[in-house]
Amino acid sequence: MLDVAVARARILEKISPCGPETVSLADATGRILVEPVVARLSNPPVSVSAMDGYAARTEDAIKGAVLTVTGEAPAGHPTTQHIAPGTCIRVFTGSQIPAGTSTIILQENVIREGESISLQTSSDEQQFIRRQGKDFQKGQTLLSAGKRLTARDIGLAAAAGYTWLSVAQRPRVGILSTGDELTLPGDPTQPDSIVNSAAFMVSGLLRTVGAEPVILPIARDNHTALASALAHTTRFDLFITIGGASVGTYDIVQDALKAHGLSLDFWKIAMRPGKPLMSGQIQGTPIIGLPGNPVAAMVCSVIFVAPAVHALMGQPVSADIESENAILGADVRQNDHRQDFLRCTLVKKPESDLPVAVPFDSQDSAQLCILSQSDALLLRAPGAPLAQAGTPCRIIRLP
Repeated sequence: MLDVAVARARILEKISPCGPETVSLADATGRILVEPVVARLSNPPVSVSAMDGYAARTEDAIKGAVLTVTGEAPAGHPTTQHIAPGTCIRVFTGSQIPAGTSTIILQENVIREGESISLQTSSDEQQFIRRQGKDFQKGQTLLSAGKRLTARDIGLAAAAGYTWLSVAQRPRVGILSTGDELTLPGDPTQPDSIVNSAAFMVSGLLRTVGAEPVILPIARDNHTALASALAHTTRFDLFITIGGASVGTYDIVQDALKAHGLSLDFWKIAMRPGKPLMSGQIQGTPIIGLPGNPVAAMVCSVIFVAPAVHALMGQPVSADIESENAILGADVRQNDHRQDFLRCTLVKKPESDLPVAVPFDSQDSAQLCILSQSDALLLRAPGAPLAQAGTPCRIIRLP
């Protein structure tokens, strides 16, 4: 059986990015930026007032002074008037700073009578003035390629003068579940029917990482049904099968794939859950065959499918599994020759900066309730000795 890190590396080395596409700002949230956002203008574009008040010369803005209001300059309506000594201009938040003025006197710090104001306090040089380009300057790189765009990033790009952004295409991922026992959620069931939860779970994970999943109709355990379903493989950037890749009499997915030109890279991995994982290609389309067990399908999707999607979007992905430090919250037994991914909850202890990982007593790979309650996967290396509570460990947070 193949080592997990080796299997992951072999899947990733066959992935080619889908390429870029241009989308509007309104559709760019959550997408991966392909070209950097370089400011096309400065923000603010001119020096503006940060408050409602009066623009004046600093030397005139002295406590006790009386100034004459010679005009006003609402935001969006700058004045061409040049300030004279002993005068001021009424301004508002966002107003362009009139020529010759160097400070803003807050409206609450004056007493106005007609066209005169009496200053109750002095104002400092540049007080309440947002200088041109204080936020960012034209030509400044604001967002780097490879960043997943947040709503905040969209606002920044808009302020920088962008209406369209170049982002990585969303990989289209086909999901084909196989098995005579499967039914769709809500459909009539037989006593031995199994609801196809795995496809919807994997689809949800794919959406979370930025892909466009397509759940195909369930393929029954016969070559005719599988042949019809597998005709769709080349429509996708990545094709996923769920079930039918093991060694049972009716596990015929491998044979059907080979009949359609599958170049099989590997099958079986030294991990638990998820041993019967398959990888290959059909006419250049990467194929990942997930186990039919829904928990194993989800774990394998976190370890192998999600990184493949990141690679399809042009993001750098390490063959090594991204994990973080934690403290073991319960004793765990010695491990065998397979790498274990134990479902666990995370508890925060005030005396430690690290989370405490508490594995569930039962790790039955058919228990979806435990998977739903889990916060992370606890990593156990092949042959790892018994580990006691309180010792360091490594975890992968579940999305």
